[in-house]
Order: sequence, then structure tokens, then C-alpha cells
Amino acid sequence: MTLLPQRPGKIIALHLNYRSRAAQRGRVPEQPSYFLKPPTSVAASGTALERPAGTELLGFEGEIALVIGRTARRVAPEEGWSYVGGVTAANDFGVYDLRYADKGSNLRAKGGDGFTPLGPAVLPAAGVDPAALRLRTWLNGELVQEDTTADLLFGFGRLVADLSQLITLEPGDVVLTGTPAGASVAVPGDVVEVEVDGGGHTTGRLVTPITEGTVPFGPYGALPRIDEQQRADAYGTAEPQFELTASLKERIESVGTATLSAQLRKRGYNAVSIDGLTSTRPGARLTGRARTLRYLPYREDLFNARGGGYNAQKRAIDSLGPGDVLVMEARGERGTGTVGDILALRAQVRGAAGIVTDGGVRDLAAVSALDIPTYHAGPHPAVLGRRHVPWDTDVAIACGGAAVRPGDVIAGDGDGVLVIPPDLVEEVVDAAIEQELQETFIAERVADGERVEGLYPMDEHWRGRYAAWRANR
Repeated sequence: MTLLPQRPGKIIALHLNYRSRAAQRGRVPEQPSYFLKPPTSVAASGTALERPAGTELLGFEGEIALVIGRTARRVAPEEGWSYVGGVTAANDFGVYDLRYADKGSNLRAKGGDGFTPLGPAVLPAAGVDPAALRLRTWLNGELVQEDTTADLLFGFGRLVADLSQLITLEPGDVVLTGTPAGASVAVPGDVVEVEVDGGGHTTGRLVTPITEGTVPFGPYGALPRIDEQQRADAYGTAEPQFELTASLKERIESVGTATLSAQLRKRGYNAVSIDGLTSTRPGARLTGRARTLRYLPYREDLFNARGGGYNAQKRAIDSLGPGDVLVMEARGERGTGTVGDILALRAQVRGAAGIVTDGGVRDLAAVSALDIPTYHAGPHPAVLGRRHVPWDTDVAIACGGAAVRPGDVIAGDGDGVLVIPPDLVEEVVDAAIEQELQETFIAERVADGERVEGLYPMDEHWRGRYAAWRANR
């Protein structure tokens, strides 16, 4: 373990980087974005932090901080981690009362003296796995944040590479790498603690007691101001968040997509099937949350600019996590492959639930041999550059005639693939389960020799019989 620099040359902070926080905010960024914090905002563990007089919403955000170990300029993503000297715990404090004052820059909202506690110890980068670090935050002894770097949208090496394209990172510089869900508000008298650990090593707890400021703001600058939206954002309660739990997934998979489609149609949703696709594993169910990738039609200059190297296609695959379904907009163009065996294998290794494309698939036999189900419009041996330019990730797209937004629920089986808006899932699944129970009852009666008239659909007599049958199950 090493000591922190007393005054970093610069502190660069990331806006969104954990899937849990992105879900809470209701948006998944396509690329990392940043803001600067002044070196004077650094504080040591145990240093009290004043909530500025006249403010209400002092937000805390436990984070992992990278301490740059050697000069980095125009480095590649796969080399980025080697420029990190160590990692430590950080708390990215800010007052939501001043967010309006410097939109985007966060200077006054997050740049106050003591607003970036760091420490207490730095874990040498050589001794930890950047993909296996755990971050925890406590408020008055209660665990309120816990996540790991397996949940990151953008890995540490990529952040260093991205920043170093334009900015020279120097030894001692600090990069704050984002906060997971659970960040909230601290008030005077509270104590916030943050710890980073991994591989048997720990930074120890970074302790910040909160006190009440006594010096009011003067009338010659922005004054504290809040509204209900800022309050909801600060406390992390902006809107109820949908979670595709294991039990909900099991319920979805207990019914067929045909039944789910019927229930969606009853609610006026007639354009939620992704049409014209075949599954590499028609006997397997697909259930997960949508991540999206959009291809533009091929054009030489666009492909030269964004088609090669670590392009949007590869970034999309590398960003997948457990339960994600990568949905690709290929405009129904079957004349080239949109994914092949290597990238499909990478998606499987990342824990993704499936791949859906309304374009072609290369290496179809090898892709079909994988466990991950891939829905596609047909095989084709050609590579992307024949018809496509990989362009956008995690934006609203069209796939197989259906609109798909990041976070939508994707459900597939041998009959096809559906897109279900998250706020309809519980209602639709409950109704689909009931529908299939009714159809089971009807099928049993038909097998017993009963007439279809009055039974399908059920009249009052058969509804009474069904209620008794249902009660005995």
C-alpha cells in the first residue's frame, strides 16, 4: 500500500458508469462523459465536511478512484490499466441545490472544499484485478451501496485510453470512476464511509463526518435552489425502477410468446413482435433486458471513420452483462453478417441472455453450437463492410419492424421474439398465466369429448366449472 498525493494535479470524474446507476437514472450512455473537480476539493479520511449553509441536499457517491502512476498520452484501451499506479476509495460529494448553476460542469455543485475525500490507503494496481474490485458505502453504519467492477459500463483501461486521447494524464492525477445505485443524501450529524477491496486487500474505510456550515452565501453568485426533481434525484427516488428478477423471469418463461402476444394485443400493442427471424436454439427460451446496436447503410467515408478497430459493434458486445440481450438494427439487410462466432462467444462469456438481429449471421454453424440463443434473418458469409457501418449503441432502434429501447424486456421462443415495455410486464405476465390455465382446462375438456360451443370461449356454465377446477389445482 502507498500514500495518496496530498494535492493531485487534476481530478477527473465520470458521470455514469455502473449499470445499476444507469438503470436508476433511466438512461445508458453510449460513451463515457466527464467533469473536473478542483484539487482543493480533496480531503483525508476523518476530515469533517460542512454542508454549506442554506443548502439541503448534500449528496454522497461512493466511488473507486484511479491514481495515475505514469504519464499517459494516446494509449490504447488494452494498455490503459498499466498506466494506473493504484486504486483507492473516494466520495464524490455534491450539493444538488447548486446543480442548476453550472449545468454540465458541476463546478460549484461538486467542487467545494473537501468535496472529494480520498483514502485512506492506495492499493497498488499490480496487486489487484481491476475487474474484481468491490465498492461499499455506509451511512451511519448501514450499508447503502455495494457493487463490483463486473457491473461497469466502461472498464478502467478504456477510461484511461479515452481521456489520454486529448489530455495528458500525469502521475498523481485522480480519475473517479462513477458510483453505483444507492447514492443518497447526508445531513449534519451523519457519518459516511466508503471502502474498496479485492484480492484480499482493502483500502480501509474512508470516513467523512458531516457538519452544518455557518457562513451563508452572498448575493453576488448563484444561491441554493431546489425543486422536487432535484430532491428525487438526490435521494435516488426519481421514479420506481423496473427489475427483471429471477422469479419474474421464471414466470415469463412459464408461458409462450404466443400467449404474451395475445395479451399485449388486448392492450393495444400490435407492433411488438420482431418479425422474420430464426433462432439458433428454437427449443430454448430467451428472456432479458434490451441493449441496442444500430448499423447505418454502408458508405465508404463513414466506414473508414467508424467501421474498423474497436468499433461500436465490438464495444456493444464487450459492454454486455448478465441478462442482457443485444438487439441489432440492420434494416432487414441479409446480405452480410452482423455477428459471427467470436463475438457471439464473447457475448456468451459475458453472461448475455441472447442476441437478436434482423440482419445476417456469419459462421452460422459455429454460432448455433453455442449455448446463447441468436435470432437472425439468415446466414451470410460476408463481413460488415459489405453493407453496414456500426454506428450507435444503447439508443432507440427498429428491429424486424418493432421499436426497441434499451431496458425493454425481450422474450423469445420457437414462435418468435417480443418486445415488452417494462411497465407492462407484470400485468401482461399475470394475464398470460391465467390465459394458459384457462386454455389447459379447455383442452382437457375437449380431450374428454366436450363440444367447443360454449366452451371456447367459455360461457357462464363453463366458467363456473373452470373456477372449481382452478380452486383444486
